[in-house]
Amino acid sequence: MQANEMREEGAQPLEALAGLRVLDIATFVAAPFCGTILADFGAEVIKIEQPGAGDSLRQFGTPTECGDSLVWMSESRNKKTVTLDLRTPEGAAIFRRLATQADVVLENFRPGTLEKWGLGYEDLKALNPRLIMLRITAYGQTGPKRNEPGFARIAHAFSGLSDLAGEADGPPVVPGSTSMADYVSGMWGAIGILTALRALEKTGEGQYIDIGLYESVFRLLDEIAPAYAKFGVVRRRMGADTINVVPHSHYQTASGEWVALACTNDRMFARLAEVMGRPELATEYPSSTARVAGRERINGLVGEWIGRHPLAQVLALTREGGVPCAQVYSIADIFADPQYAARGNLMEVDDPRVGHLVLPAAVPHLSATPATFKHAGRALGADNRDVLGGLLGLDDGELAALATAGVI
Repeated sequence: MQANEMREEGAQPLEALAGLRVLDIATFVAAPFCGTILADFGAEVIKIEQPGAGDSLRQFGTPTECGDSLVWMSESRNKKTVTLDLRTPEGAAIFRRLATQADVVLENFRPGTLEKWGLGYEDLKALNPRLIMLRITAYGQTGPKRNEPGFARIAHAFSGLSDLAGEADGPPVVPGSTSMADYVSGMWGAIGILTALRALEKTGEGQYIDIGLYESVFRLLDEIAPAYAKFGVVRRRMGADTINVVPHSHYQTASGEWVALACTNDRMFARLAEVMGRPELATEYPSSTARVAGRERINGLVGEWIGRHPLAQVLALTREGGVPCAQVYSIADIFADPQYAARGNLMEVDDPRVGHLVLPAAVPHLSATPATFKHAGRALGADNRDVLGGLLGLDDGELAALATAGVI
């Protein structure tokens, strides 16, 4: 019996991060996405925004009926929302009080900004020695570029990823129209926080986590650094191909769709050769080195074979032959696919402000303490009374006075 089945029917699932309080004062995607991950697994994440306008993420992406974007509704889910002007002495004082009752702070201001407001890591650590702070910026807290601005596109370029994306004879391109560096940095941030929490158990002291957007992407680029250092190899753009493996690319079927095919070792290539009715190819090209040397011919043979068969037949033949192959999906294909449905990757929710929503479900799947969904991104300042009143004891009169003064 699985762990989920052992709980009483209708009981709330256990939340792995319940009791963890996070103050999210960051903007846009990177550090806030870290907060989303933590909130999905039960952390109390309090999103603190500038009074009036709020986080720019509210206006980033496709707008909805309530005025907030779909990106906001998805990536600010499960978070409480509070307004607080950290630039004012009153706002900074309130934040210090919140920090004494928090475990984690997420921020992405340019280096030195929080220190200027008296809210830097050392300032807050003096009040709460156990505090953990995640600091995500374009280039990190140190180095000659530390004060320069940057977003995901800049990180993709500076990390070396954009130089690898595109056709060999074409310009560098965006690796998908998504803010990958932001999301990956949020994931690294979550890893850093969970690691720091583990260290906290041993030392009793918090620490800060320093991430540059470009570093998050650069760390994913397999062997490009050691290959350059040892052999002077500068990898160039290869379109859909892969540097050390052939065939490992995209090919068009007779019915017009594209498929991705991956033969990463000798055994897989031998299987493909059998499926293609050309078993002699496995003897002719017995190793990855031989196949890389014969890239053009092998890609031509594979492309010609796939181009003679409609999509359904290509997928059936490769599946039966044990060859990794999948259709190159659009989002419309994803919504129609039974694997996505079986895994619950598309989460359907009803939101009081915009109605029916489909959001990407949380990852990873945990057997005993799965992610839970409470609500989509909330309205600006929706939880002012709950947080500032409940945690700090501010009454309605004090809250009203702060609102009039523009502090909240």
